[in-house]
Amino acid sequence: MRIDGSRLHDRATELVLAYYAAFNRGDRDAMLALLADDVVHDLNQGPRETGREAFAAFMARMDRCYREQLRDVVVMATADGARAAAEYVVHGEYLEADAGLPPARGQRYVLPGGAFFEIRDGRIARVTNYYNLEDWLAQVR
Repeated sequence: MRIDGSRLHDRATELVLAYYAAFNRGDRDAMLALLADDVVHDLNQGPRETGREAFAAFMARMDRCYREQLRDVVVMATADGARAAAEYVVHGEYLEADAGLPPARGQRYVLPGGAFFEIRDGRIARVTNYYNLEDWLAQVR
């Protein structure tokens, strides 16, 4: 199959891959540019946040507390390009204690994760993240 961007699911796949490529480069401005202004962000086992500004604040906290790279990223999209899902493996380092979590001492972790996306007008309108928190806690304790 040739992915040429002419099909809606190809465009959705390319959008999500661009989002993760920007994440791995540490290019938060590029990530934010791919989001709808009213993006909904469902945090793993946490609250729902709305808006690009809230997402930027979340990423600033993440960058302060963690250094992560996502590897083995696989993206699947619906035929109409309205939804996508991604599976990946997080390779990370816990840099600074995050609120309510154990102390950070530079612990390294490897953790499978996934995300679900809604796509609207060529931008990401919802990101719902999932990973096994108990597995992460076991690795950093």
